[in-house]
Amino acid sequence: MAVTIMDGGMGQELVRRSGATPTGLWSTKIMMDQPELVREIHDDYFAAGAEVATVNSYAIQRDRFGPAGIEDRYEELHQLACQIACTSRDAHGSGIVAGSLGPLGWSYSHDGAPSAERAAELYSEICRIQANYVDVFLLETIASLEQAEGALAGTIGHGKPVWLAVSVDDSDGTKLRSGEKLSDLLTLAERNPPQALMLNCSIPEAVTKGLEIIRESSLPLGAYANGFSGISEAFLKKGSTVSSLSARTDMSPEIYADHAEDWAELGTVYIGGCCEVGPAHIAELVHRFKSTG
Repeated sequence: MAVTIMDGGMGQELVRRSGATPTGLWSTKIMMDQPELVREIHDDYFAAGAEVATVNSYAIQRDRFGPAGIEDRYEELHQLACQIACTSRDAHGSGIVAGSLGPLGWSYSHDGAPSAERAAELYSEICRIQANYVDVFLLETIASLEQAEGALAGTIGHGKPVWLAVSVDDSDGTKLRSGEKLSDLLTLAERNPPQALMLNCSIPEAVTKGLEIIRESSLPLGAYANGFSGISEAFLKKGSTVSSLSARTDMSPEIYADHAEDWAELGTVYIGGCCEVGPAHIAELVHRFKSTG
């Protein structure tokens, strides 16, 4: 089965290229100050051979914007992120634009997240804003079953396919970050099925273990791991920044692609990268999966 190559991480690329000190708003703050960098990164991923551009809207959430005093720019910045991705896609001439709907509460942590009912309202608002721009809604780095339930409910009625990407425990890929069994996600997904079921932003080894669980689903599978050495306790606290995380030194494009080949053997049809996985990694994926012969 043919593999669709997704793009790599946006946030860490923005931090690296801008030289800016990360904040809790992460990639959004840099986009506000230097939107041209977001366009440059989308362009670089397309040039590397990616077939999907993920909108830089991961951190555009009301629970992040409120404390920062910029909630009045919420809709404007969602639109800007979408427009940049679409402009890059149009310049390239082809590609899927995926609207990123990041986790509520905080990345990797289910603590502090709203109820499934409230989450559905917040995600539905994002879908309404992005629907005229994107080809698919990408629910990313979902850490618990309740988060997944609310996120999926929020996408109903907006006329777009939905990809659900959950994050698994780095030390045990058979569990969600919440500690719940990944296998229980399959039952939840049967009630309101997405068009693809994915694992993201965990170390590649944990993603491989998780894929062995979710391959029991009849849904198309996706995988895009991160290149972090691990998630520190400090990062799980709301308001933290990526300065508390470090990149692995053993995750070259070639080694990352070796993991990706394992994912393809498990039936994965959407493959890309997350944090610390850049254009060079995507180019190697293209070489492995798209080269003639």
